[in-house]
Amino acid sequence: MTAKEQVIEIPLQDVESEHCALIVDKGLKDIDGIATHAVELNNRKALITAKQNPKEVVQKAVEKIRDLGYNVPTVKKSFPVLSLSCASCAGNTQDALNSVTGVINAEVNYANAVAKVEYIPGLTNPQALRTAVQASGYDLIIDESEDAKDELEKIKENHYKTLKGKVIGAMIFAVPLFVIGMFFMDMPYANYMMWALATPMLFYYGRQFFTGAWKQAKHRSANMDTLVAISTGTAYIFSVFITLFPDYLHHKGIHAHVYFEAAGIVIAFILLGKLLEEKAKGNTSSAIKKLMGLQPKTVTVVHDGGHQMEMPISSVKVNDVLLVKPGERIAVDGEVINGTSYVDESMISGEPIALAKNQGSPVFAGTINQKGSFQFKAQKVGSDTVLAHIIKMVEDAQGSKAPVQKLVDKIAAIFVPVVMGIALLAFILWNTLGGDNAFVQGLIAFVTVLVIACPCALGLATPTAIMVGVGKGAEQGILIKDAESLELAKKVDAVILDKTGTITEGKPTVTALKWFTTANEEQKNILYSIEKSSEHPLADAIVHHLKEESRFMDGLTIENMSGEGIKGQYGANTYYIGNQKLISGLHIQADASQQQWIDEHLNKAQTVVLYANNQNLLAAIAIADQIKDSSAEAINQLHKQGIKVYMLTGDNEHTAKAVANQLGIDAYKANVLPAEKAQFAKTLQQEGKVVAMVGDGINDSNALAQADVSIAMGKGSDIAMDVAKMTIISSDLSKIADAIRLSKYTTNAIKQNLFWAFIYNVIGIPIAAGLLYPINGFLLDPMWAGAAMAFSSVSVVANSLRLKWKKI
Repeated sequence: MTAKEQVIEIPLQDVESEHCALIVDKGLKDIDGIATHAVELNNRKALITAKQNPKEVVQKAVEKIRDLGYNVPTVKKSFPVLSLSCASCAGNTQDALNSVTGVINAEVNYANAVAKVEYIPGLTNPQALRTAVQASGYDLIIDESEDAKDELEKIKENHYKTLKGKVIGAMIFAVPLFVIGMFFMDMPYANYMMWALATPMLFYYGRQFFTGAWKQAKHRSANMDTLVAISTGTAYIFSVFITLFPDYLHHKGIHAHVYFEAAGIVIAFILLGKLLEEKAKGNTSSAIKKLMGLQPKTVTVVHDGGHQMEMPISSVKVNDVLLVKPGERIAVDGEVINGTSYVDESMISGEPIALAKNQGSPVFAGTINQKGSFQFKAQKVGSDTVLAHIIKMVEDAQGSKAPVQKLVDKIAAIFVPVVMGIALLAFILWNTLGGDNAFVQGLIAFVTVLVIACPCALGLATPTAIMVGVGKGAEQGILIKDAESLELAKKVDAVILDKTGTITEGKPTVTALKWFTTANEEQKNILYSIEKSSEHPLADAIVHHLKEESRFMDGLTIENMSGEGIKGQYGANTYYIGNQKLISGLHIQADASQQQWIDEHLNKAQTVVLYANNQNLLAAIAIADQIKDSSAEAINQLHKQGIKVYMLTGDNEHTAKAVANQLGIDAYKANVLPAEKAQFAKTLQQEGKVVAMVGDGINDSNALAQADVSIAMGKGSDIAMDVAKMTIISSDLSKIADAIRLSKYTTNAIKQNLFWAFIYNVIGIPIAAGLLYPINGFLLDPMWAGAAMAFSSVSVVANSLRLKWKKI
C-alpha cells in the first residue's frame, strides 16, 4: 500500500444499525477519489483509502455522511495566530491549515489574528496544525491555559511597544532625510548623508519587512512584506549605485538622482500606519476586553463555621459559599442563601435598573453588588458561567466571516502576485515607450506601484466592521452568534413572536378573584388545597395568591380532567375547578351578572378559571400573563421599520385576539402546536419574506431553526438559545428593532469599507504606474505613495470604529 493509499479512519455518530452502515457505505462509493471503503458498525467508524489528495477526500466523505443524515464528531477550536502582517498572510495561513488531512474547515481572521478550525481529532491535532502553519512562515498558539492567554497579551503588548519604538526612531531619521532630499539635494555630500540616514531606516527599523519577505520567498509565497521589501530595496540599491558611480548612467544618457528619501520615508510611513492600525484594531475588540474585565481575580470564600478566606477565582468550586461585599463584583453564577442587596446587572443585560436580591435569587458573574452584603452558593464556575458563555459567543461571532468576505478572500489571495505583475508591466512599458529618461521613470513606477498597493485595507474592511458591530450588540444586551445572521438581519421584513414569555412575562398571576357566594373558610381552603395538588401552570398562580390566607386540608382526593380542569372530593361534597366547558358540562349556568364579570376579564386577554360544586358556581378567578412593558413600543418600532409582526400562541382564540388588538399586531394564530410554528415560518418564506422568529421555549426551537434569523429571549430555555443565532439577554422586545438597526449600520459600514478599499487600489495603482503622465505630466512620488498606503488601512478601521458611537 502506498502512502497515498494509507487507511483513513473517520469516526461516525448516529450509525446505530447495519442498515445505517450500509447507507453510509453506499454513499462513500459515490465519492471520486476513494479507492476502498468500509464501515465498521461495532467500532462506529468508516475506513477509506484515497487515490489522491487525502485531505479533499476526507472533506468530501464528511460532507456526504452529513448529507445522508448521520454525523462525524469534530472539534471546533480557535487559535491565536502570530506574525500576520497583512490580509495575504491570513490567506496563506488559512490555506496551510486547510491543507492538513482531517481539517474540515479553517478560517483565519486578519482583524483579530485568530484561526477558527474544525477538525477530526483522530486524524489531526493542534500540534500538527501548528507545524503546518509554521511551515508557511507563521505561528499558532495552541496552549489554552490561563497562563498562555496572559502570555499572549504580553506578546501583543510587547509587539505594540516595539512597533512604537520603531516608529519614533524611524521618524527621527525621516525628518533630516526629508529636508535634505527636498531642499538641499545639491549640497556637498548630500547623497552620502541621505545614504547614512536611509540605511538604518531600512535595515534596522524596517528589518521586519525584509525578514518577512525572505520567509515568504522560502515558501514560494508573497505578502505585503514582499511588496515593501522589493520596492524600498530596489530604490535603495539603485540610489547606492548612483551614489558610488554617478557618471555611469549619465554617459548612457540616463539622468537619474538618488531616491534614499523615498525608500526611507516609505518605511517610516508604513510603520506609522501599522502602529495606528494596531491601535485601531485593539479598539475594535474593546467589547471583549470589557467583558473579560468584569470577572474579579479573587473571591471571599466562607468555610464551615463562618471562617472567611480570600482565594483566587480559579480555586472556586460548585457549592462553595462566597461572600460579596458592597461595591464588589460577583465572581461566579449562584443563588443567594443569606442577606439582601441590589445588584447592577446592566453589564450583562443592558438593563440600567438594579435588581433586588434576597434568599433564592439568582446572581451572575460580572455583575456589581451595590449596598448590602450577602452570601451565595456557587452553582456555575469557570467556563460554565453566563458571563463566560457571553464572552465565548462574542469571540466566536467576531471571528466569523460574513458571506461577502469569501469574495474578498479570493481577491486578497491573488492580490500580491497581480500587483507584482502590474509593477513589472509598468517598468517594461516605460522602458519601451518612455523616451529619453524611460529607465529611471520606469523604475520609479515599478517602486511606486509596489508601495501604494494595499491588501490590508481589503482584508480589514469586513472583519473590523463585524467585530465592532458584534461588540456594540453585546454592550446593548444583544448577543449575535455569527456574522452571517448580523448581515442578514437587515433584510428581515416579517417577525414572528411567540406570545408566552416573549410578548408576555411568562409568569401567570391572579388579577382578580370574585366570590359568587358568601365565601367561608372551608371553601377557600378547599380551593387552595385542590390547586396545591394540581400540576397545571395556572394552579401555581392561584396557590401563590391564596397562600397567606389559606391552609392545606388533608382528606382530599384529586382527579385530573384532561383539557378541562380538576375535580376534588372532600367528605360528601365534590368540587370542580376548570374552564367554562367543564362547568357547562355539569349543567351549571352562570347568571347574567356572573357572565358579565367573566366576559369582562376575557375581553382583557385574561384567562378565567371557575370554581363550583355540584349545584352552584362558587367563584371565578381571573389570571393574566402580564404583557411586558416594552412589548407595545417594540412592535411599534418594528412597524416603523416596515416590518410585519405576527403572533403565534398555543393559547385560546379569545386571549390571542385580545393581545393582538391591544398591541396592534398585524396577524395572529391561536391554538398553535409547536410543529405548526415552524410550518408558519416556512409559509411566510415561500411568500418571499425574510423571516425572524423570536421565542423563549423548547417548543420554539423548531421554528427558530426554520427562520432566516432566529432570536431567543435570554431568560428562556437553553435549547432555544443554542438554536438561535441571536439572543436578547434581558428579554426586552425593543432590542429586536435595535438588532435590525445594528445590522443595517454594520452592513453599511462593510459596504463603505469595501468601496474605499477597492477604489483606493483601483485608482491608486494605475496612477502609481504613470497613467496620468501622458495627460498632464504627473508622476507619483514613492514617498507619498507610501503615506497613502499606510493610511488606507487606518481609514477603513476608523470607519468601522464609527459604529461604536452610533445610537441604535
